[in-house]
Amino acid sequence: MAKPAIVFVCAECGAETLKWQGQCPQCNRWNTLEQRSVLRRAAAAPQAPAAAGEPLAAVDLPRLPTGMGELDRVFGGGLIPGSVTLLGGEPGIGKSTLLLQLANHVAGATPTLYLSAEESAAQIGVRARRLGIAAGNLHVVADTDLEAVMAGARERQVRLLIVDSIQTVQLASVGTAAGAITQLRECTAQLVRFAKTEGVSVIVVGHVTKDGAIAGPRVLEHLVDTVLYFESDASSRFRNVRATKNRFGSVGELAFFHMGESGLREVRNPSAIFLARSGEAAPGSIVTVTRDGRRPLLVELQALVDAMRFGAPRRVAQGLDSQRVAMLLAVMNRHAGLSLQEHDVFVNLVGGLEVTETACDLPVVLALASSLAGKTIAQSMIAFGEVGLTGELRPVAFGEERLREAAKQGFTTALVPKENAPRARIEGLEVKALTRIDEALRVALS
Repeated sequence: MAKPAIVFVCAECGAETLKWQGQCPQCNRWNTLEQRSVLRRAAAAPQAPAAAGEPLAAVDLPRLPTGMGELDRVFGGGLIPGSVTLLGGEPGIGKSTLLLQLANHVAGATPTLYLSAEESAAQIGVRARRLGIAAGNLHVVADTDLEAVMAGARERQVRLLIVDSIQTVQLASVGTAAGAITQLRECTAQLVRFAKTEGVSVIVVGHVTKDGAIAGPRVLEHLVDTVLYFESDASSRFRNVRATKNRFGSVGELAFFHMGESGLREVRNPSAIFLARSGEAAPGSIVTVTRDGRRPLLVELQALVDAMRFGAPRRVAQGLDSQRVAMLLAVMNRHAGLSLQEHDVFVNLVGGLEVTETACDLPVVLALASSLAGKTIAQSMIAFGEVGLTGELRPVAFGEERLREAAKQGFTTALVPKENAPRARIEGLEVKALTRIDEALRVALS
């Protein structure tokens, strides 16, 4: 028989203790322990062993398309029946707009339920009218009772359930307020069980903290199948969705969207965002091919070298690692004879993109040398490659894929490390394989 027991659960970290204390023994927060009744199962007689499982068989589940190719790329081809996705992002970035557009497309083929615990049905209707949404199979519920919503989803036999947001729904069986740690954990666990047993795709919206992480314990990200982050630069009209966890696809995929009056519109050619260059070539500007996720992106890199006015020289890098830029300055001084000790150095990746890979080493060196000498680099030239401490050029991953993307965008010359030279000629692109930075500087600035 199940016996009731009293435990005290911390509302901040979810730790359990058998007696009340003023301070949580795990996170050391004060007055966060809440009393809960749980069922402790008494020891029972030994039962028969569980039945043996079935042999593993490879099954190809049909995916549910979202209506947006960029979003399908992030999901790995579409929504898997029975999967649970956690979507996080800052307030006002467009999470509800994106999911309402997704629900509208899916509702054209199968019943869909949109649960809004933060807005009324009338407010959702105003947004739907602005977006031009009018799907017959799209049902909207404004409620905070998760159990009642799941019961309604079973009755309507929906194939997609959207919960907006997990911080505002609650279970009556959990004696804490909505948004508490225990509520978040139990609500997410209930949604996971509902998705797996009913074969319904579930998308959950999660608020984020000031640090950019999804609010609540990390157990939420462990429970779900896919974790997506909705990101945007403060001054940009473009949004991107990044997959940080995906059990049914690759991690690191990136989708780009443009926010307009009629909602979010997917950007099929993201390189065009970062290549809005001026008509005339200018010193200190070069285009490189980087990889964000699994797709190559062409981005303009700009550098400015100015004579130091007073004090110590400034080293400012936007979108790049400032420590690596300082290392490249030392390599230039030692192996290329270019001293910037008495100059302020500014490096910027156009478009607000942040890159951590080493493929930007060679473009940074070329852009700095171009700005220092006042010489322009041909606008039809691209470059990528890692620079070693001894001045050699080292290869980077997916070199041929980067070159093909550059040729597709109309570039005619590429400066790359020798090991990144393609085995077969790429039509319309002249590839110059180099071994050292001094050689690259001569070719680029000649």
